[in-house]
Amino acid sequence: MKRVAILGSTGSVGVSALNLIAAAPDCFEVVGLAAGHNYQRLSEQISRFRPRLASVCAGVEECVALNAGVELASGADGLCRVATMPEADVVLIAVAGAGSLAPTLCALRAGKTVALASKEALVMAGELVMATAARHGATLLPVDSEHSGVFQAMHGRTAADVRRIILPASGGPFFRADPATLDSVTPEQALNHPTWSMGKKISIDSATLMNKALELIEAHWLFGVDPSRIDVLIHPQSAVHALVELNDGSVIAQLSAADMRLPILHALCWPERPDLGLPRLDLAAIGRLDFLPVDPGRFPAPDLARRALVLGGTAPAALAAADEVLVAAFLDRRIPFTAIVPLAEKVLAAHQPRPVDSLEAALAADREARETVGKLLVD
Repeated sequence: MKRVAILGSTGSVGVSALNLIAAAPDCFEVVGLAAGHNYQRLSEQISRFRPRLASVCAGVEECVALNAGVELASGADGLCRVATMPEADVVLIAVAGAGSLAPTLCALRAGKTVALASKEALVMAGELVMATAARHGATLLPVDSEHSGVFQAMHGRTAADVRRIILPASGGPFFRADPATLDSVTPEQALNHPTWSMGKKISIDSATLMNKALELIEAHWLFGVDPSRIDVLIHPQSAVHALVELNDGSVIAQLSAADMRLPILHALCWPERPDLGLPRLDLAAIGRLDFLPVDPGRFPAPDLARRALVLGGTAPAALAAADEVLVAAFLDRRIPFTAIVPLAEKVLAAHQPRPVDSLEAALAADREARETVGKLLVD
């Protein structure tokens, strides 16, 4: 029986995790839940799973009224309380944005097994996060399908055994489109991902390949591999989630159906692999597996991520924050699709990197980058 605390329980990853848990009540117990503003969905989850502690950032009074008998917390303190619950065997962190960093550090300082679905924590402060995990004997398990795939392919191996990590990208809806047409792309078109059902931010990032750029930064910190040895390939079928090339030329691939519940389950149950009846990969039905190089002229984001890692310190945090604001501006129809990555590059060029030796340093870089974007959008 795994006792699980979930931060971000009302988002897509949190909901998927709770659906898995509901399907295997003999395998899991929910001990903690935390959400942002969706207190109504959180209340439904509390009623169904009866955690020992729940936290909500907005709608506290309404949540209290709906959930008599359940201990409730709120705000940033509430997130860290859920993240450090003594009863929790696994803490799933699926909080969106920069808000994921503080509870991630709290959970790691408590020595928890952390299933990390929030990429911002590692992108903003990868060195700090990994050092904190090592210092406190915590275990960090990736939930992103690509990093889960690398983790599985590297089983029993170290970074010294690896020549290359290859992160496949679907290419989004536009990788075959005429570049001349991309200026007129609408948010609705960009949100129409060909293989995955995801939130708005990650769908737009998949279309620009910024999602893969941020995953490149994550992979560097998670697996200790130099960014020059992390490649990206276009793989439209989304069946291969990661490839690891070893020093002898062998390539180990991880394949599965395009279903986020699979990497979530792997992180929640690691090192066990229970059968919960999730979709199986039918290679005969897929028929073919294509791999295409990334054109840096069309998709400059991965190279931008490598540049941020070379700059070091707070540079990746600035890149991630800029992208978040710019994606929101595109969704609000304030900038064209083709402006997202070039403007992020301008923010990175203007940023003065500093060491990420604290939560405050990472959050300061995040704020500064957002301010820089604001000025660019006004200009």
